[in-house]
Amino acid sequence: MNNITHETKLTLFYIFIAFSFSILMRLIWVYQFYGYEAFMFNGQFMINTNDGYLWAEGARDLLAGYHQSNDLSAVDSAASRLTALFAYILPFSFESIIFYMPVILSSLIVVPIILIAKTLKNLEMGLIAALLSSIAWSYYNRTMAGYYDTDMLNIVLPMFLLWSIIWAINTHKNIYLLITALDILLYRWWYPQSYSLEFSFFGLILLYTLVFDRKNVYNYKLLALMLFAMMGMETWIRSILVITAYLIFRNEKFDKYIYYILAASIVIFFASGGFDPIILRLKLYIFKDEVLSVNEGFGLHFFTVMQTVREAGKIPFETFANRISGHTITFIVGFFGYIYLVYKQKIMLLALPMLGLGFLAYFGGLRFTIYAVPVIALGVAFIITEIAKKLPTAKMQVLFQITATLLILYPNYLHIDGYKVPTVFNAKEVEIVTALGQKAQREDYVVSWWDYGYPLRYYADVKTLVDGGKHEGDVNFPVSFVLTQPQEIAAKMARLDVEYTEQTFTLNEENIDKNLTLFSNIEQMTKGFGLNNTNDFLLSLETEIKLPKKTRDIYLYLPYRMLNIYPTVTLFSNIDLMSGAKGESPFFYISRNFQELNDKIVLGQGVSINKSDFSLQLGNQTERLRRFVKTSYTQDMNLQVDEQLIDFSAKLSLIYMQNYGTFLLVDENTYNSLFIQLMVLEKYDENLFEKVIFDPNVKVYKLKI
Repeated sequence: MNNITHETKLTLFYIFIAFSFSILMRLIWVYQFYGYEAFMFNGQFMINTNDGYLWAEGARDLLAGYHQSNDLSAVDSAASRLTALFAYILPFSFESIIFYMPVILSSLIVVPIILIAKTLKNLEMGLIAALLSSIAWSYYNRTMAGYYDTDMLNIVLPMFLLWSIIWAINTHKNIYLLITALDILLYRWWYPQSYSLEFSFFGLILLYTLVFDRKNVYNYKLLALMLFAMMGMETWIRSILVITAYLIFRNEKFDKYIYYILAASIVIFFASGGFDPIILRLKLYIFKDEVLSVNEGFGLHFFTVMQTVREAGKIPFETFANRISGHTITFIVGFFGYIYLVYKQKIMLLALPMLGLGFLAYFGGLRFTIYAVPVIALGVAFIITEIAKKLPTAKMQVLFQITATLLILYPNYLHIDGYKVPTVFNAKEVEIVTALGQKAQREDYVVSWWDYGYPLRYYADVKTLVDGGKHEGDVNFPVSFVLTQPQEIAAKMARLDVEYTEQTFTLNEENIDKNLTLFSNIEQMTKGFGLNNTNDFLLSLETEIKLPKKTRDIYLYLPYRMLNIYPTVTLFSNIDLMSGAKGESPFFYISRNFQELNDKIVLGQGVSINKSDFSLQLGNQTERLRRFVKTSYTQDMNLQVDEQLIDFSAKLSLIYMQNYGTFLLVDENTYNSLFIQLMVLEKYDENLFEKVIFDPNVKVYKLKI
């Protein structure tokens, strides 16, 4: 009894140490930027992930008790509901709660890691693995202070699931059947995309049972309960099935029926579409196409957003290893350490789904690396403790474990110390968006790129066409078109896209025809104008067309920072929707690290401008400029534009944004685009647009038509 008491106390002590360490490391960013007003709103730090504003908006609306129809507020999401609960019961500001939630919740990762190690009779391994896991590059990056997103529990919950599965198989206690099923229900509630990992755990348990423990009825009970929890049904239905099955399984007289119950659970699982989401995620992250073809209707082709998302791209091995463990050597040691751990403790085969999903990052995107972090950390920690056991004295063993632990933690600490990410918006931008919210009505739309969708909805309480979750190729096309086309054409598309979006909402609500297929907005527009070719429709925007009745105001949010992603924005509308053929890439070159010499200005990458005749040097080629434009702000912050026409037959124009220290080299189509004309040059058609907010950071216009 004394040994058990001592082990329990030691377990709790290690959890406290690791949990405190994790929190303290996440407060380094807070210390670095304490008092930096640009990162603060209402006297509190702002969050540093775009997606966080989705959950914040939902929590805000839950606390308010209302939100407007079709505003896409995440009031039903687990993250929003948990946040609203915390905000309701805790005596802290809403901004503080969403900023510090990831610090506290993500640090819970240390609990299941240490509990797993306790099962394996190696608590020191658990402590070392918990310390490393809590601050490994990728896990820290996605759970740091201010990174308010579902990632704050996305690894914690599956690690608790792994712990409950291990304890279930090791102890054969009925309580762990229920805990495992409830963990799956909780994990699915928190993160609906959890099915792939859940199914992988199921597959490993099935394989483990067939190979090592085929005659054990308990394992089949566990598998059946997992399937009931994983089915493609409403949570309350799955909960009833889980509890009912658990009550049946507690009575041994029903053991003879377990195989029939398991077979029934398998049939219901597939019949309820339980496997369908797994196929969908594989298509999104593994079998990615550059152009997505919509086969219904006209069979339009759209550029898929997955090709532009960094977290879905292949990464170098060194980056892959560093993100998982902080250093390539640590990763290699951890990988072979895990293999050795499995050799010693075959139950750790059950961690393969986490490791496999993490390794998927090498092929399918860096975001997945966080799943491998705790498994590789356990491998590293196991090697450290095994080597320590070979040392002759207890003092040497402890000293070696401390030294080795500090060595594997140090590269991760250096990463944290240098990882000075900014908040999503700075204080000035929030001031502008808040002012916009005071001018706009809650049913009005703000048109901007999807990167800014969630923050715009949160701070201005308006509607948007695209955001971090609604950015498929078909919805991105009209917004990209608006930002990259001349003003008159862009204005018409903005009005059309907003009105057709609202029309689709209305049709869905009224459910006029249950068999009605609602195509993309662009296809509905084409049909609405009596055409059957989208190219003809887009050409018609250059003529006088009858626009739909105006039902709400539309604002354009054009931030200076969008210059950095302008080429990406163009990808989504620079395509023939009928054939899928890409258009010629626009010429867009931006330089902020330029060097001014006596006779020329060197922009970098082989691009320079001759001062005497404004000739352009592109590598080995010399070309004339079409025009040179210089913009600058007066003391009262009015923009002055000095435009000098040089050679009307030339293709490229140079814009020098003096106050921004920025040069832009663009072709004629880009120069005439709405974004360049309205944001960079403030040359707007007063018949189409009204000036609302003009600031060097952001230009906001109101559409008149």
